[in-house]
Amino acid sequence: QVQLVESGGGLVQAGGSLRLSCAASGSIFSIRTMGWYRQTPGKQRELVARITSVGVTVYADSVKGRFTISRDGAKNTVYLQMNSLKPEDTAVYYCNILVIRDYWGQGTQVTVSS
Repeated sequence: QVQLVESGGGLVQAGGSLRLSCAASGSIFSIRTMGWYRQTPGKQRELVARITSVGVTVYADSVKGRFTISRDGAKNTVYLQMNSLKPEDTAVYYCNILVIRDYWGQGTQVTVSS
């Protein structure tokens, strides 16, 4: 079994910052990628950012230059530093890891007020 525990969501004003964390535990032998996705009501879940085991990163165009993804391999933890937040960043953010298959966190709400 693999467990993902997310933290760091909350309410922030536009222009503010938040840092999300996701710690993976359980039967993990080799994590290929770690990432963050987000979803708003009525829309599909979309990629925000992901990072490979060797540090290659991919970002959604809408967050480039504002969000930074990083990982601590020793702790099996992935972080998402979110700066210059906008109201359109409001969503439930889900942590994802790819081992042999995908695993998802329970989601953490991020709300950006204007």
